[in-house]
Amino acid sequence: MSSLPTLLDEVRACTRCEAHLPHGPRPVVQVGASARILIAGQAPGRKVHESGIPFDDASGERLRAWLGLSREQFYDADRVAILPMGFCFPGTGRAGDLPPRPECAPTWRARLMSRLNHLQLTLVVGQYAQAYHLPDAGASLTQAVQAWRDTWPTLVALPHPSPRNNLWLKRNAWFERELVPLLRERVAQVLADSPGRSELNPV
Repeated sequence: MSSLPTLLDEVRACTRCEAHLPHGPRPVVQVGASARILIAGQAPGRKVHESGIPFDDASGERLRAWLGLSREQFYDADRVAILPMGFCFPGTGRAGDLPPRPECAPTWRARLMSRLNHLQLTLVVGQYAQAYHLPDAGASLTQAVQAWRDTWPTLVALPHPSPRNNLWLKRNAWFERELVPLLRERVAQVLADSPGRSELNPV
């Protein structure tokens, strides 16, 4: 079995989907062997493709607010692993970004997940991550989020934090009122004993 740094070098050099990526391959992941939290997202957007930094956009700002984390804490790979279902920006369609490329998860996901032996909390963000990590959660993302108690405190389904989901958040005000405060407490608890920790920002 190759070391984690070697595996990550392989991931970042991947061109498997190159012919289907209008902006070319640029895998964006964040993984540390001692990570306590996994964020299982969908696929990088255009801005993340350009910067090479996961959730380096408005979605990331909202997600960090939900979790009560600073940028420094969020981008500490020894605390937080970020593995989208597709590692490269798939391009844009009529209704927004295209789905994650289907080749990515079968090629890399199990190999990377096998190195994350200290996870205490997995956050499943969006419908494509839900289909992989919560195949029995129900037909809709809303059903999966509403059933958060079924997998608490080790796994939580979240709506995508994109501004495109503002209407969903308005219709489901309970999410930010009831679940987000509990989620912040759980994140703080999980990271309290992580290596090299600094104090979490008060929320």
